[in-house]
Amino acid sequence: MATRYTHGHHESVLASHRWRTAANSAAYLLPYIAPDHAILDVGCGPGTITLDLARLASRGRVVGLDSAAGAIAAASEAAARAGTTNVRFECGDVMALPYDDASFDVVHAHQVLQHLADPVAALREMRRVCRPGGVVAARDADYAAMSWAPADPRLDRWRQVYRRVALENGAQPDAARHLLGWAHAAGFGEVVPSAGVWCFATPEDRDWWGSTWARRIEESDLAEQAVRTGLADRAELADIAAAWRSWVADPDGWFCVVHGEVVCRS
Repeated sequence: MATRYTHGHHESVLASHRWRTAANSAAYLLPYIAPDHAILDVGCGPGTITLDLARLASRGRVVGLDSAAGAIAAASEAAARAGTTNVRFECGDVMALPYDDASFDVVHAHQVLQHLADPVAALREMRRVCRPGGVVAARDADYAAMSWAPADPRLDRWRQVYRRVALENGAQPDAARHLLGWAHAAGFGEVVPSAGVWCFATPEDRDWWGSTWARRIEESDLAEQAVRTGLADRAELADIAAAWRSWVADPDGWFCVVHGEVVCRS
Protein backbone atom coordinates (compact mmCIF):
# COMPACT_ATOMS: atom_id res chain seq x y z
CA MET A 1 0.00 0.00 0.00
CA ALA A 2 1.31 3.44 -0.91
CA THR A 3 1.87 5.88 1.91
CA ARG A 4 -0.39 8.91 2.19
CA TYR A 5 0.41 11.54 4.78
CA THR A 6 -2.81 11.92 6.76
CA HIS A 7 -2.23 15.50 7.86
CA GLY A 8 -1.07 16.93 4.55
CA HIS A 9 0.93 20.16 4.45
CA HIS A 10 -1.63 22.87 5.14
CA GLU A 11 -0.23 25.91 6.95
CA SER A 12 -1.97 24.82 10.16
CA VAL A 13 0.02 21.57 10.02
CA LEU A 14 3.32 23.32 9.32
CA ALA A 15 2.60 25.75 12.17
CA SER A 16 2.29 22.76 14.47
CA HIS A 17 5.54 21.27 13.19
CA ARG A 18 7.46 24.54 13.59
CA TRP A 19 6.82 24.41 17.35
CA ARG A 20 8.93 21.27 17.65
CA THR A 21 12.49 21.47 18.93
CA ALA A 22 15.10 18.93 19.94
CA ALA A 23 14.37 19.83 23.58
CA ASN A 24 10.61 19.26 23.46
CA SER A 25 10.54 16.47 20.88
CA ALA A 26 13.87 14.57 20.93
CA ALA A 27 15.23 14.87 24.47
CA TYR A 28 15.59 11.08 24.70
CA LEU A 29 18.06 11.17 21.78
CA LEU A 30 20.30 14.05 22.86
CA PRO A 31 22.67 12.02 25.11
CA TYR A 32 23.66 9.95 22.06
CA ILE A 33 24.77 12.90 19.91
CA ALA A 34 28.42 13.96 19.64
CA PRO A 35 29.75 17.19 18.07
CA ASP A 36 31.35 15.34 15.14
CA HIS A 37 28.42 13.09 14.25
CA ALA A 38 26.81 12.67 10.85
CA ILE A 39 23.04 12.77 11.39
CA LEU A 40 20.09 11.99 9.13
CA ASP A 41 16.74 13.45 10.19
CA VAL A 42 14.03 11.55 8.30
CA GLY A 43 10.69 13.31 7.79
CA CYS A 44 12.23 16.59 8.85
CA GLY A 45 9.29 18.83 7.87
CA PRO A 46 10.18 22.53 8.26
CA GLY A 47 13.46 21.57 9.91
CA THR A 48 13.20 22.98 13.44
CA ILE A 49 14.42 19.77 15.09
CA THR A 50 17.02 19.28 12.36
CA LEU A 51 18.55 22.70 12.96
CA ASP A 52 18.82 21.97 16.67
CA LEU A 53 20.59 18.71 15.88
CA ALA A 54 22.96 20.60 13.57
CA ARG A 55 23.87 22.95 16.42
CA LEU A 56 24.64 19.98 18.65
CA ALA A 57 26.70 18.27 15.93
CA SER A 58 28.59 21.49 15.27
CA ARG A 59 31.66 19.76 13.80
CA GLY A 60 29.64 17.13 11.93
CA ARG A 61 27.11 17.17 9.14
CA VAL A 62 23.35 16.90 9.23
CA VAL A 63 20.88 16.02 6.48
CA GLY A 64 17.15 16.68 6.72
CA LEU A 65 15.03 14.51 4.43
CA ASP A 66 11.34 14.91 3.60
CA SER A 67 9.04 13.80 0.80
CA ALA A 68 7.39 17.23 0.53
CA ALA A 69 9.22 19.78 -1.61
CA GLY A 70 7.47 22.65 0.17
CA ALA A 71 8.72 21.49 3.55
CA ILE A 72 12.27 21.18 2.20
CA ALA A 73 12.12 24.71 0.79
CA ALA A 74 10.89 26.09 4.12
CA ALA A 75 13.60 24.21 6.02
CA SER A 76 16.33 25.43 3.66
CA GLU A 77 15.16 29.01 4.08
CA ALA A 78 15.19 28.59 7.89
CA ALA A 79 18.76 27.27 7.75
CA ALA A 80 19.85 30.23 5.63
CA ARG A 81 18.23 32.70 8.05
CA ALA A 82 19.95 31.00 11.00
CA GLY A 83 23.31 30.89 9.25
CA THR A 84 23.60 27.14 9.85
CA THR A 85 26.18 25.80 7.41
CA ASN A 86 26.56 22.15 8.44
CA VAL A 87 23.06 21.14 7.35
CA ARG A 88 21.37 20.47 4.03
CA PHE A 89 17.79 19.53 3.19
CA GLU A 90 16.79 17.09 0.47
CA CYS A 91 13.66 15.45 -0.91
CA GLY A 92 13.52 11.70 -0.54
CA ASP A 93 11.65 8.61 0.60
CA VAL A 94 12.34 6.81 3.87
CA MET A 95 11.45 3.54 2.14
CA ALA A 96 14.36 4.01 -0.32
CA LEU A 97 16.91 6.31 1.29
CA PRO A 98 19.28 7.83 -1.31
CA TYR A 99 22.41 7.15 0.74
CA ASP A 100 25.08 4.48 0.89
CA ASP A 101 25.18 1.85 3.59
CA ALA A 102 26.67 3.01 6.90
CA SER A 103 26.58 6.73 6.02
CA PHE A 104 25.40 8.19 9.35
CA ASP A 105 26.12 7.93 13.05
CA VAL A 106 22.53 8.83 13.99
CA VAL A 107 19.35 8.26 11.99
CA HIS A 108 16.31 9.92 13.53
CA ALA A 109 12.58 10.01 12.74
CA HIS A 110 10.04 12.04 14.68
CA GLN A 111 6.32 11.33 14.09
CA VAL A 112 7.11 9.46 10.87
CA LEU A 113 6.57 5.73 11.41
CA GLN A 114 2.93 6.21 12.40
CA HIS A 115 2.17 7.41 8.87
CA LEU A 116 3.75 4.47 7.01
CA ALA A 117 2.12 1.33 5.67
CA ASP A 118 5.26 -0.66 6.51
CA PRO A 119 7.12 0.93 9.45
CA VAL A 120 9.30 -2.17 9.94
CA ALA A 121 10.66 -1.85 6.40
CA ALA A 122 11.37 1.83 7.07
CA LEU A 123 13.31 0.95 10.21
CA ARG A 124 15.32 -1.61 8.25
CA GLU A 125 16.18 1.06 5.69
CA MET A 126 17.17 3.47 8.45
CA ARG A 127 19.31 0.69 9.93
CA ARG A 128 21.00 0.15 6.55
CA VAL A 129 22.33 3.70 6.37
CA CYS A 130 23.44 3.74 10.02
CA ARG A 131 27.06 3.00 10.81
CA PRO A 132 28.04 0.09 13.07
CA GLY A 133 27.84 1.38 16.63
CA GLY A 134 25.51 4.19 15.62
CA VAL A 135 21.89 4.62 16.67
CA VAL A 136 18.52 4.67 14.98
CA ALA A 137 15.95 6.65 16.97
CA ALA A 138 12.20 7.05 16.54
CA ARG A 139 9.45 8.81 18.46
CA ASP A 140 5.74 8.58 17.69
CA ALA A 141 2.46 9.56 19.31
CA ASP A 142 -0.39 7.32 20.43
CA TYR A 143 -3.81 8.80 19.65
CA ALA A 144 -5.75 6.24 21.67
CA ALA A 145 -3.70 7.18 24.74
CA MET A 146 -4.25 10.93 24.44
CA SER A 147 -6.27 12.40 27.30
CA TRP A 148 -7.87 15.74 28.05
CA ALA A 149 -10.15 17.70 30.32
CA PRO A 150 -12.84 18.81 30.49
CA ALA A 151 -14.68 15.99 28.73
CA ASP A 152 -16.38 16.86 25.45
CA PRO A 153 -18.01 14.27 23.17
CA ARG A 154 -17.05 16.39 20.17
CA LEU A 155 -13.37 15.87 20.99
CA ASP A 156 -14.03 12.16 21.36
CA ARG A 157 -15.42 12.36 17.83
CA TRP A 158 -12.31 14.30 16.70
CA ARG A 159 -10.12 11.41 17.79
CA GLN A 160 -12.43 8.87 16.17
CA VAL A 161 -12.39 10.72 12.85
CA TYR A 162 -8.62 11.14 12.89
CA ARG A 163 -7.97 7.48 13.72
CA ARG A 164 -10.38 6.27 11.05
CA VAL A 165 -8.79 8.44 8.35
CA ALA A 166 -5.29 7.32 9.38
CA LEU A 167 -6.32 3.66 9.29
CA GLU A 168 -7.92 4.18 5.87
CA ASN A 169 -4.50 5.44 4.74
CA GLY A 170 -2.83 2.25 5.97
CA ALA A 171 -1.20 4.13 8.84
CA GLN A 172 -1.04 3.31 12.56
CA PRO A 173 -2.32 6.19 14.71
CA ASP A 174 -1.39 4.35 17.92
CA ALA A 175 2.21 3.81 16.86
CA ALA A 176 3.80 4.61 20.22
CA ARG A 177 2.87 1.27 21.75
CA HIS A 178 4.23 -0.62 18.74
CA LEU A 179 7.68 0.96 18.39
CA LEU A 180 9.47 -1.62 20.53
CA GLY A 181 7.96 -4.51 18.60
CA TRP A 182 8.67 -2.84 15.27
CA ALA A 183 12.32 -2.31 16.26
CA HIS A 184 12.67 -5.98 17.21
CA ALA A 185 11.02 -7.04 13.94
CA ALA A 186 13.48 -4.81 12.03
CA GLY A 187 16.34 -6.85 13.46
CA PHE A 188 17.88 -4.51 16.03
CA GLY A 189 19.79 -6.39 18.70
CA GLU A 190 19.66 -3.63 21.31
CA VAL A 191 16.64 -1.39 21.83
CA VAL A 192 16.24 1.17 24.62
CA PRO A 193 12.53 2.02 24.96
CA SER A 194 11.09 5.03 26.74
CA ALA A 195 8.08 7.33 26.74
CA GLY A 196 7.57 11.08 26.76
CA VAL A 197 4.67 13.50 26.81
CA TRP A 198 3.58 16.87 25.58
CA CYS A 199 1.27 18.65 27.99
CA PHE A 200 -0.81 21.66 26.93
CA ALA A 201 -2.45 23.43 29.86
CA THR A 202 -1.25 27.03 30.10
CA PRO A 203 -3.33 29.65 28.25
CA GLU A 204 -0.57 30.10 25.69
CA ASP A 205 -0.11 26.37 25.10
CA ARG A 206 -3.85 25.75 24.91
CA ASP A 207 -4.24 28.52 22.37
CA TRP A 208 -1.48 27.16 20.17
CA TRP A 209 -2.49 23.48 20.31
CA GLY A 210 -6.25 23.95 20.16
CA SER A 211 -6.19 26.66 17.51
CA THR A 212 -4.00 24.64 15.16
CA TRP A 213 -6.29 21.63 15.54
CA ALA A 214 -9.41 23.74 15.01
CA ARG A 215 -7.98 24.77 11.65
CA ARG A 216 -6.64 21.33 10.77
CA ILE A 217 -9.98 19.59 11.30
CA GLU A 218 -11.69 22.00 8.89
CA GLU A 219 -9.03 23.04 6.39
CA SER A 220 -6.26 20.44 6.04
CA ASP A 221 -6.00 17.25 3.99
CA LEU A 222 -7.40 15.44 7.02
CA ALA A 223 -10.69 17.31 6.58
CA GLU A 224 -10.79 16.64 2.85
CA GLN A 225 -10.25 12.93 3.40
CA ALA A 226 -12.87 12.74 6.16
CA VAL A 227 -15.49 14.30 3.90
CA ARG A 228 -14.52 12.37 0.78
CA THR A 229 -14.68 9.01 2.56
CA GLY A 230 -17.97 9.82 4.27
CA LEU A 231 -16.55 9.72 7.79
CA ALA A 232 -17.84 13.23 8.56
CA ASP A 233 -19.51 16.13 6.81
CA ARG A 234 -18.55 19.79 6.85
CA ALA A 235 -21.09 20.65 9.53
CA GLU A 236 -19.71 18.04 11.90
CA LEU A 237 -16.13 19.15 11.27
CA ALA A 238 -17.16 22.73 12.05
CA ASP A 239 -18.70 21.50 15.30
CA ILE A 240 -15.47 19.70 16.21
CA ALA A 241 -13.50 22.87 15.45
CA ALA A 242 -15.86 24.77 17.76
CA ALA A 243 -15.12 22.20 20.48
CA TRP A 244 -11.41 22.90 20.14
CA ARG A 245 -12.02 26.64 20.47
CA SER A 246 -14.16 26.05 23.56
CA TRP A 247 -11.38 23.94 25.05
CA VAL A 248 -8.87 26.73 24.38
CA ALA A 249 -11.05 29.23 26.26
CA ASP A 250 -11.59 26.98 29.29
CA PRO A 251 -9.12 27.84 32.11
CA ASP A 252 -9.33 24.18 33.21
CA GLY A 253 -8.38 22.90 29.76
CA TRP A 254 -5.64 20.25 29.83
CA PHE A 255 -4.34 17.94 27.09
CA CYS A 256 -1.67 15.22 27.20
CA VAL A 257 -0.03 13.58 24.18
CA VAL A 258 1.76 10.31 24.96
CA HIS A 259 4.75 9.28 22.85
CA GLY A 260 6.74 6.08 22.54
CA GLU A 261 10.47 6.36 21.95
CA VAL A 262 13.16 3.87 20.91
CA VAL A 263 16.92 4.13 20.52
CA CYS A 264 18.17 1.14 18.53
CA ARG A 265 21.51 -0.45 17.76
CA SER A 266 22.17 -3.42 15.51
